[in-house]
Amino acid sequence: MKKDIHPTYYPEATVVCACGNTWKTGSTQEMIRTDVCSDCHPFFTGEQRIVDTEGQVDRFYKKLKVHEEYQKEQEAREQKKKSADVSIETLDLGTRVENSLTDADLNTVADLLEVLEGGEKALLDVKGIGRKSLIDIKKALRSADYELPEAAEEITV
Repeated sequence: MKKDIHPTYYPEATVVCACGNTWKTGSTQEMIRTDVCSDCHPFFTGEQRIVDTEGQVDRFYKKLKVHEEYQKEQEAREQKKKSADVSIETLDLGTRVENSLTDADLNTVADLLEVLEGGEKALLDVKGIGRKSLIDIKKALRSADYELPEAAEEITV
């Protein structure tokens, strides 16, 4: 064995726990400090508590809270989108199309969906609405998560 390369061994090193428990053991350090020992560890005591020395539990609960808030916001947005009693202006169809729909007494998304239940022809009969406008209206309704009636989905020439 080489001389002067090994650390000093202390056969009576003292170990001190954060709970106040102390005991002697052999070590290369004269005094050892620890956070948890067999007297205070939940596994040995049967006590249900969380040992969190690095703040991991707090970070987890913060992330969980943020996620729950995000879920609530998403649900509120979905409820807002599903309501068809909103103005057609929320669809951003353009001034010409909005004016044509308003002149035909179609002021809300619910009115627009009701007309579309009669098929594409019913909306094409509105003065100022052509194929391009019809396509734009359908795209806007789909992007706003409104479900189009089956009659409006059928392509007619």
